[in-house]
Amino acid sequence: MTGPQDLTDCHTHTLPRRWLDLAERYGDDRWPVRRHVDACSADLFVGGKHFRTVPHTCWDPAARIEQMDATGVARQWLSVTPVMFGYWAPPRQSAEMARHVNDGIAEMTRYAPDRFTGLATLPMGDPDLAVGELERAVGQLGLSGVEIGTNIAGRELDDPMFRPVFEAVAELDVPVLVHPWDVRSADRLARYNAMYTVGMPTETAYAALALLQGGVLAQVPGLRVLLAHGAGALAWLLPRIDRGWQTWPKLRGGAPEPPGTLARRLWADSLAGDEANLRLVAERIGWDHLVLGTDYPFPFGEQRPGDVVHESSLDAGVKSRILHGNASVLLHGAPGERP
Repeated sequence: MTGPQDLTDCHTHTLPRRWLDLAERYGDDRWPVRRHVDACSADLFVGGKHFRTVPHTCWDPAARIEQMDATGVARQWLSVTPVMFGYWAPPRQSAEMARHVNDGIAEMTRYAPDRFTGLATLPMGDPDLAVGELERAVGQLGLSGVEIGTNIAGRELDDPMFRPVFEAVAELDVPVLVHPWDVRSADRLARYNAMYTVGMPTETAYAALALLQGGVLAQVPGLRVLLAHGAGALAWLLPRIDRGWQTWPKLRGGAPEPPGTLARRLWADSLAGDEANLRLVAERIGWDHLVLGTDYPFPFGEQRPGDVVHESSLDAGVKSRILHGNASVLLHGAPGERP
């Protein structure tokens, strides 16, 4: 059974300790700007507007580990806050930021390699630069995976330009976390902060559809994909997506079998909201493809890691796999999993 210090949190966020101010360097305030509030927090500004107040645990590994110890988390997977992706920027600028971010994540993992697993960000707007940074991040920095957005400056993930990146990720045998960002119809979602409650889960489902029906999973069989926030709205939508696949054969895209069948290749974190949703996600993709995710350190995530799983009526063995065991398989792959 999972013990009090055995939790592996596969969905947490970080920011660089040393700030690279590309907004000032290039005169473009779409790049985030950080202004310290006090010793324990800072404000992020994007486009001259306040975006979010962030705690120092985003970049202070010692303070982060103190919180991990207090909440029973043995290991965190570190991925950058998506506002840093910079997919909209000229590729060389995006690559500059990605390199800086990845150096910062590598610095945190070196501080406590037994507590942190680092995921790289990539300049996805230029596949050649993205593959180069991927190889540097994994081969030289020792990072163990990748985080990308649900779309790349409006391009869906099944766009052929991204196929070499996915193939390189599979060849290096590392997982990729797909995290929602740049949600379409943002103006419509301003009311009730629906960007986070409705927009992001829907955006994740769009990305999953591209991976499933766009042929990415079928054509890159070694790819291991983790979808944030319990795979968003995907679990509920899969029967409807399968019905569309059956109804319109000419619109099946690159999916050689029903998307619901291919979805068993996907992974999801446990940030699904409640036990009923978690069970639905598991029914669609399998209990063995669920891992703990909290969205640490942000307030809309799970504040006590593993609460929904701990308080559920799930079997103790299933709980243990979600909270710890499955993460190792996602990170390293299962024997015989790759073709």
